[in-house]
Parts: sequence; C-alpha cells; structure tokens
Amino acid sequence: MRIGFVSLPLMGHLNPMTALARKLQSRGDEVRFIGVPDVEPVVRAADLAFEPYCEKEYPAGSIARIYAPIAKLHGLDVLRYQAEEISLKFLPTALKHLPQKLVETGVDALVLDTAHTFLQLVPMSLGIPFVQIWNILHFDFSGVTPPAIFAWPHEMSAEACARNIEGLKMIANLRAPIRAVAQDYAKEIGLQIDWSDPSATNSKLAVITQTPREFDFLGTPWPAHFHYTGPFHDDGREQVAFPWEKLTGEPLIYASLGSLVNGHPEIFRSILGAVEKLNGIQAVLSVGKSVNLADLGPIPANTLVVDIAPQIALLKHAVLCITHAGLNTTLESLAQGVPMVAIPIGYDQPGVAARIAHHGVGEFMEVEQLTVDGLSQLTAKVLRDPGYRSRAQHFRRVIAEARGLDLAADVIERAFLTRAGAVHVNVK
Repeated sequence: MRIGFVSLPLMGHLNPMTALARKLQSRGDEVRFIGVPDVEPVVRAADLAFEPYCEKEYPAGSIARIYAPIAKLHGLDVLRYQAEEISLKFLPTALKHLPQKLVETGVDALVLDTAHTFLQLVPMSLGIPFVQIWNILHFDFSGVTPPAIFAWPHEMSAEACARNIEGLKMIANLRAPIRAVAQDYAKEIGLQIDWSDPSATNSKLAVITQTPREFDFLGTPWPAHFHYTGPFHDDGREQVAFPWEKLTGEPLIYASLGSLVNGHPEIFRSILGAVEKLNGIQAVLSVGKSVNLADLGPIPANTLVVDIAPQIALLKHAVLCITHAGLNTTLESLAQGVPMVAIPIGYDQPGVAARIAHHGVGEFMEVEQLTVDGLSQLTAKVLRDPGYRSRAQHFRRVIAEARGLDLAADVIERAFLTRAGAVHVNVK
C-alpha cells in the first residue's frame, strides 16, 4: 500500500509523524511524505521519500520567517496569530495544490496531521481513505473535559462543564475565519457537511492520539474509532552535537521551552536564577534560536547553555525536566520516568501542564506568576518528594508496554484494510 503523510511543518509535529512513517515503511508499506520545502531535510534525515507542494507560495526558508513572531507571544495571542496569520493563509494554498499532488503521487491512503485544520476536505473530495493523528494534545469538543488550551483542573460539576463549553466557544470564534474558507471549498466541490458538528469532517476510520490513555482526563465520550496509543519515539532524528565531556556527573536538570514559543528571555532568566539556587545540581538549558545569549545575563556556574540539545539522550540522565509542557517533551520525559516542572506558554501546553499536575508527575507555574524564587521552590519541591519520580516511573512502564508506534501502525493498517473491504478488528 502506498501511504501519503502530511504534517504541520514544525519539529513537534514532524518528529512523531516521521517516526510513524518510518514504522509503516519498516512493515512493508510504501510511504510518501508530502510537505512544503522546509520539511524536506527532516524527512530525508528520517530516510523517507519526500514530495514537495506549495513550493511557490512557501519556498525554502519561509516557515521560520512566518512562525518567528510566535516565539514572543503567549496565551491566547499565540492561537490568535496562528489562526489569523498562518492557518488562514495556508489553508487556501494547500487546498489548491494538495489534490493534484495526491493524484501525482498515486497514494492509496493518507495519514494526516489533525492540526492541519480542514485539510481533510481534500481526501474526502477525492475518495481517498484517511486517518488523523493528534501530535499535540487532542481536543475534547464534548465539554466534558477542559479544552486543551486552558490549564483548568478536571472537574465534573455543572459549573465546570459550563466553563468548558464557554472555552469551546472561544476556540470556535478563533477558528471561524478558517472554517469559512473550508465551507466555501466544500460548497465549491460539492461536499455536503453538517458544520454544526465539530467532528463532521474527521476521519471515520481512525483518529489516533499519541497521548497515553492513562495520562488523559477521564470521561470524554470518544467514538469507537478514537484510539489512544502512546508516544511515537524512534531513532530517526537528525543527530545533534553536544559537549558531553562538560557534564559533571551531578544530578542533572534538563530545561527547554521547545522550538516554537521560545523567544522569552525573561523566562529563561527565571530558569537560570532558579537552578542557580540549587546545590549539588547541574543544569542543561536549551534555548533555541529565538533569543540572544547576551539577553540572558550571567550564566550560573552550574548551568550549561546550548542552542539545541539531544533531548531524549539528556533526559536519560536527568532527574527533572523544566519544560514548556509541549506534548512531545512531556511524553519524552515520562518515557524516561523523569518528573517535570512546567511553565506553559501557549497552544495546548496549558492542557498538558494540567495533566502533569493531575497525575502527580510534576507541578506547573503560570507565566504570569513566574518568579525566580517561586520556580526555585517548586523545583526543589519536585526534587525532594520521591512521589513525583515514582509516578513518572509508573508512566515509563505504561509507555514502554503500550509500544505506541506499533499500536498506531496496527490501527492505521487495519483501518485502511477495513476501507478496502477486509474484516475489521478492533485494536483499541
């Protein structure tokens, strides 16, 4: 079977999607990874075939420029910029070029990043079977649990459910201009869709989240074809140089704000100040490319600052991770049994941070309340209390036993076989 992959052109999406593509390829499926030119180096490094689209509108180097302003934003401003300045402009272009690319590549089925909002209209229009992947924290549109963009605790009271519904209305308002583009496209190509149903355009074959079931809030009325699997980790990423000889052997804290909303020198300064107060600890801080080192001030003697780090390799040595609560960093930490202190900044990070606290694998602090002393005390609390590490170790076992990549590949292959007329086997 020839399977196409389409992912958002961001490392937090490309890493799990290329891992999943490699897994299917290793099982004998032919994979074609479709993306804008900036996606090609990551796909080639994963030893996958690459097919470009939208080359004229999004030439090499454009994605970093387009996403650069997000690095300095936080909260709902991140989502607002994503919706108005990125997704609203990209969707019409993708809807224009993807149909022909799918025909040219001759794919039999498509694995689609759910964060590519409404791009599923293309395989729907062509009659190509597709499944969707939640690389970020999945969104619950039922109102039973808090929307992923908020760090609200999970409560089952009537007041909490009403609050959740209001949060969903905020998301709907942010998505309204994008939905209008999708509605116009659907009308143009003759697709009949019930736009009052937020799941109307979702795959009916399989929707997969790499979030483990055990890490989620309970109670969401998911359909039968919604599957929890576990994270998609493999060794197919680009190699990152790191000065391993500078590690002292002291207990290690790994800190990172990810690769997208990481242009906040004041947050990095708070992290540096917090770890400086901890005795007998060494820290590695990965700052990315959105801040100048000069803006960080003096670097503590117990901290090594790098632009980019081999994250999983460092987490294998870490006793704690200070994180923005990006889903991939969180799942990579849990896969190594490492507790966390989270500072959620935007996107789905508040929802991930809420689950970190809910399941007792760490604590979180809102950006607005962030201080050096407060972060240092919270970090010391998680380090001192063995319960956090014990619960993180529990998730390490859960993730290892789930074998997320294998399970996701099973779900995908069986979903596509179901569409082809084979007998369905439920692998939830």
